[in-house]
Amino acid sequence: MTEPSLTNRPSTGQLVRGLGLLDATMIVAGSMIGSGIFIVSADMARQLGSAGWLLVAWLVTGLLTMVAALSYGELAALMPQAGGQYVYLREAYSPLGGFLYGWTLFLVIQTGTIAAVAVAFAKFLGVLVPAISESHRYLESGRFALTPTSLVAIGVLILLTWSNSTGLRTGKWVQNIFTLGKIAALVLLVLLGLLLGANATALQANFRELWSASFTQPSGAGGGLAVTPLSGLALLTVLGTALVGSLFSADAWNNITFTAGEVQNPRRNLPLSLALGVGLVCLLYFLANVAYLVTLPLQGSPAGASVLERGMQFAVNNRVGTAAAEVMLGQPGAAVMAVLIMVSTFGCLNGMILAGARVYYAMAQDRLFFEGVGRLNHRAVPRNGLVVQCAWAALLTVSGTYNDLLDYVIFAALLFYALTIVGLFRLRRKRPTAERPYRAFGYPVVPAIYVLAASLIAVDLLVSPKTRGNTLPGLAIVLSGIPVYWLWRRRRPVAQTPPAAP
Repeated sequence: MTEPSLTNRPSTGQLVRGLGLLDATMIVAGSMIGSGIFIVSADMARQLGSAGWLLVAWLVTGLLTMVAALSYGELAALMPQAGGQYVYLREAYSPLGGFLYGWTLFLVIQTGTIAAVAVAFAKFLGVLVPAISESHRYLESGRFALTPTSLVAIGVLILLTWSNSTGLRTGKWVQNIFTLGKIAALVLLVLLGLLLGANATALQANFRELWSASFTQPSGAGGGLAVTPLSGLALLTVLGTALVGSLFSADAWNNITFTAGEVQNPRRNLPLSLALGVGLVCLLYFLANVAYLVTLPLQGSPAGASVLERGMQFAVNNRVGTAAAEVMLGQPGAAVMAVLIMVSTFGCLNGMILAGARVYYAMAQDRLFFEGVGRLNHRAVPRNGLVVQCAWAALLTVSGTYNDLLDYVIFAALLFYALTIVGLFRLRRKRPTAERPYRAFGYPVVPAIYVLAASLIAVDLLVSPKTRGNTLPGLAIVLSGIPVYWLWRRRRPVAQTPPAAP
């Protein structure tokens, strides 16, 4: 027997439907494009050692993300409410199902990604202002460290939290301007790579043996390398772990569903914005990697004296985008790329900060989060939710490394993406007569393929030695929500209410 939906919701005013199709599409695209596309291909290149398989990884990422987005379009049109995915899980399973997602979103998925992107913003600002670095530590205790980098990251979180507290209009204009700017930057990167960066060294090295896969890691102190050829099951296993980087870079597309209560004509604009935003970004990501491969050799040496000798695998600090820009533009390329990535990460942060608070607002309306978070300020935005989110994300910026947060985030996100699309099947059975202005593409085969693929990747992350150390804590965070839910329910009893309106 499933639990009822939740009630006793506090009176809080009303959200304003002020997001049009362009605004919604910019939230999808802007939340996806952060720093990952300029960084993660280095680690993927070390794991796969092959231009062909690197492009396959990005192609698989694009297909999986698009299938998920098209499936979510049906849920978004069916239940265009604030909270998005939280609401879908609540209605498909139970309030516990929704709470576990909201709990994990707050602890890891949303705030962890916000923290990682904020740190990336600060690191690239450090390219222009060397005093902003992680080498100087003001305070340190175990893994926690307060550095100039973390202070800048916290500062930008506070700035964007404040600006989004002033109203939806401010948040959407910041989002539109910065998203259009970084889309233009990615297009420019692709064009410059194909027209200026392409060189015989990279073309011969990368495309002569397109499918010769290998796992590369430094060996010894003299700059030696251990290279393990990959084929068969070993290759598929490594491909699964390599997808962590590309999936992280393409994540957060679902943020528009969190703001569904503020989208105009949501039954049309939500599915359409998901398709347009995800399709555009995934195409640009694939082309950006083509630009990297015609500009830089994929394989290289950590002791290489030039960007071409280091290759994609050993680009300084994994900054593949910066290395490619140096080939295209010479020494100024590093500064140009730093500015472009700062624009990209700033816009990404704004979209994620804007959207995330709407989930905590919906949870608080269900009496499953702090009561004050369920109130809107005089500008009709959940300011308290924005503040709580900012505080936790700021703590995460000083708590660990970029890669740790990445592994936590992508496992938990994959788990809930799969569960949500399974929920699509459940809701088709539970509400067969509900009006569905948009129906998932290729149902039931295409959504089922996504569930299978996402589940296999999640299992791969759990068993792979490279990712297991961070994935298991991520799973523990999800499961820790079960006792928290029951404690919260005991403290704040709820009553039955009809399910979300179709």
